[in-house]
Amino acid sequence: MNAFSKKINTTISIHTLLWIFFIAITAIQSYSRFSTIPNEFYFLNFIFIAVFYFNYIFLVPKFLLNKKIIIYVAISLALIIFIIIFLEPLLKTSLQPTFPRGNFNDNLPRPREGSINLRPPILLLLFFALSTCVKLVSEWYKSEKERTLVASQKINSELSFLKAQLNPHFLFNTLNSIYSLANKKSDDTTVAIVTLSELMRYMIYEANEEFISLEKEIEYIKNYISLQLLRLRDSSGVKINVHGSLKYKIEPLLLISFIENAFKYGTDYKGKTEIRVVITIHDDELHLEVYNISSLQNLANKNSGIGLENIKNRLNLLYPNAHTLEITKGKKSFEISLKINLKKNK
Repeated sequence: MNAFSKKINTTISIHTLLWIFFIAITAIQSYSRFSTIPNEFYFLNFIFIAVFYFNYIFLVPKFLLNKKIIIYVAISLALIIFIIIFLEPLLKTSLQPTFPRGNFNDNLPRPREGSINLRPPILLLLFFALSTCVKLVSEWYKSEKERTLVASQKINSELSFLKAQLNPHFLFNTLNSIYSLANKKSDDTTVAIVTLSELMRYMIYEANEEFISLEKEIEYIKNYISLQLLRLRDSSGVKINVHGSLKYKIEPLLLISFIENAFKYGTDYKGKTEIRVVITIHDDELHLEVYNISSLQNLANKNSGIGLENIKNRLNLLYPNAHTLEITKGKKSFEISLKINLKKNK
């Protein structure tokens, strides 16, 4: 059974149970008051159900939901008036139960001859209005669910696109580092290639998950930094510190762009590199601080914002109103401060 059939069966079951409940309650009330259930009782309930679903299935979808309000009101009023006129003989006193002499109901006031029982017309109007409300609410819920689904699909599509942008950007920067080592005929070239293969394995086989262990993500960051250190003449200015519990989940590849950019532009024109990365986890919140010095030439580079724009878009999609990002551009420095709420790793 597919999801659609299951939903239809559930709706039918709920409607059936509600009608059984209503008829049972009204039948018990009628019997307790009058010690009998007149045949007209069943006929009237059939009319109520028929009117309810005629309005629910036909009138509301065809006219009201298509914004043909005047036609809907006209047809509804005509239908209700016709049914009341049609039922008028049943609404006379003959429909109301008689009270045998000696019965405890003798103390109740008897209806006058020829009087109209107003309860059925009122119930008819109530059921008609109820069917309109139920249909409108169900259509609203259905449209909201579809809107949410479309929005979710759009977000997933955009995230996939942004990840696809991120991977080539990362690969391009890393291959540049390995190329630099190879030019120098450094013995670290082999180590760099092995480290790169580990990083790519993580990106291909683990980063496709919706959430990843924060511990694995930070290990990935540390591997990336160790790869970048191989190409630096002086790595003494590069520092990374991690504080707090890592028993949380995070979206994969969420933080790497900030660190990528720090290494890409963190060396000034004199060849000096100074980068500080501090990750602090406290009270379900991750605080990332990245600082790097940078030459005026690097700060003016038009391509320097590719990774940052990518991560800004991802943060807006994944953490709407649940993150803060501050970017400070100094004359010869660049600072990032990011705070996001984390999910505990189960």
